[in-house]
Amino acid sequence: MEERFIQYFQSPFGLLQLRSTATILLNVKWVVEKDEEETVTRPILDQAAQQLDDYFKGERKSFNLSIEPRGTVFQQKVWNVLRKIPYGQIWTYQDVANAIDSPKAPRAVGRANNKNPLAIIIPCHRVIGTNGLLTGYAGGLEIKKDLMDLEKKQLIKELNLLQY
Repeated sequence: MEERFIQYFQSPFGLLQLRSTATILLNVKWVVEKDEEETVTRPILDQAAQQLDDYFKGERKSFNLSIEPRGTVFQQKVWNVLRKIPYGQIWTYQDVANAIDSPKAPRAVGRANNKNPLAIIIPCHRVIGTNGLLTGYAGGLEIKKDLMDLEKKQLIKELNLLQY
């Protein structure tokens, strides 16, 4: 089995654990505390931390990292669509289901969202319930709302700058 590396990143909304191989980012998840020992860092972890920092500062809208989310074929389809949701936009589970040509599968999309191994990098926080309500998020609904608000505020700021 390939060696795994761990680094933590303190975001404005909570602590993230980053996990990788020597060259591929495998997992970004919200944690309450450093529950595993950090390892010697790797360039992929440093790149991920820098890109996350840029994101939280409003300087990055998408990520350019070597990633390998592991899941079923259906989950992969969902995660690929999630990566295409534009910064600051909100889709419903039904929108995602339609995008993968499975219009009767919004609940399955929700389950795939729940299994997203790369929080923020694969922006599952941009997906809400078909009824328009915020629904589950691994970091908690407050963090989901905070991420959505961060993106909305950045877009409004950019729009205001363009008007002058």
